[in-house]
Amino acid sequence: MKDKHRLKHLRKMTEGDLPTIMQGELASYPHPWTQKNFEDCLQNINYSCWVFEKSEQFAGHLVLSTSVGEAHILNLCIYPKEQGKGWGRKLLAEAEQIAKKHQAETCFLEVRPSNIAGIQLYQTAGYNEIGLRKNYYPAIKGREDAVVMAKTLF
Repeated sequence: MKDKHRLKHLRKMTEGDLPTIMQGELASYPHPWTQKNFEDCLQNINYSCWVFEKSEQFAGHLVLSTSVGEAHILNLCIYPKEQGKGWGRKLLAEAEQIAKKHQAETCFLEVRPSNIAGIQLYQTAGYNEIGLRKNYYPAIKGREDAVVMAKTLF
């Protein structure tokens, strides 16, 4: 991957990062992950958890799982004040590079149908819709489906 597309300030997430991660998560989503979700991911050897820092400030985070030739992006988040600047695309590219280092051939993710910007990002990055998970996400009124997307990495 060319250097201009690499995030220079991506590092492994630690448990000490969780209070700041939770601030970003709460600011970014109407139905955020809990701190326990992140704690569990940090304890699982098949999960890879990362923090994106910009000017010594947290700007986003990434959680993905890898197993048996597959990767699954579980949480890719750019915090509100950094959105719309291309950081999501760069963080997605980093997720794919991490997946490749774990010998993943395919990368999967779920996205809310209401997340138009997310769907456009994933489509322009080469992801294709492969299915729908009914009532997957909590929503203000009931549940929202998830669009399942995948990309072949090799």
